[in-house]
Amino acid sequence: MQIIPAMDIISGKCVRLSKGDFSSQTIYSESPVDIAKSFEDAGLTRLHVVDLDGAKAGKIANLNVLEAVANSTSLIIDFGGGIKTLTDAKSVFNAGANIITVGSMAVKNPSLIKEMILEFGAGKILVGADVLDGEIRISGWLEDSGVDIFIFLKRMIDIGIETVFCTDISKDGMMEGPSLILYKEIMRRFPSLNLIASGGVSKKEDLILLSEAGCKGAIVGKAFYEGAISLAELSFLNTANKK
Repeated sequence: MQIIPAMDIISGKCVRLSKGDFSSQTIYSESPVDIAKSFEDAGLTRLHVVDLDGAKAGKIANLNVLEAVANSTSLIIDFGGGIKTLTDAKSVFNAGANIITVGSMAVKNPSLIKEMILEFGAGKILVGADVLDGEIRISGWLEDSGVDIFIFLKRMIDIGIETVFCTDISKDGMMEGPSLILYKEIMRRFPSLNLIASGGVSKKEDLILLSEAGCKGAIVGKAFYEGAISLAELSFLNTANKK
């Protein structure tokens, strides 16, 4: 299982929210580049970047942050938030992202996701499934889509998506442990899916449990920023999981 550090961006700064509440943001760094370099220096190779301004506004807002991080590191970056068109996707790739992340558009316009797969390849598309009480939420978690998580995942698999990251919003930023029951059920129903867990990781043991549940990756945010899991531990677990 791959360990993927997260970087959420508002107004060019590295922040974290609790349960997706924009009014509860905590600023952890004025310099996303410095944070990204610390991940790379620790031996981590991936980075999950979320443009929260873009997700909320429905258009990309922090492309300059992506460019700065991509130009300053060799990290494999996935970037999401406000990607609505093929042109948006191309601009994100041109700015240095290796993978684009789509959430709301995968719910609202799955035909566009099919176009993206044809244009860029399934390996370049990471779908985000943000869940609250069993249903997908969209627009930076602010809207209820009314779509069941398992119906959504089946739709995505049917159009060719191979990898999904799933966030239980009730767990995100709460440091209370990940949604293991949900992830185990997803893997039971869709055993071929490359599932990346997101939200709730509070200690290194959580990452071990996610690996045992069948997750191919885990996104770690607040646990690192709050010091609950050190960079050394993230690096060790990432290396150990590759063996």
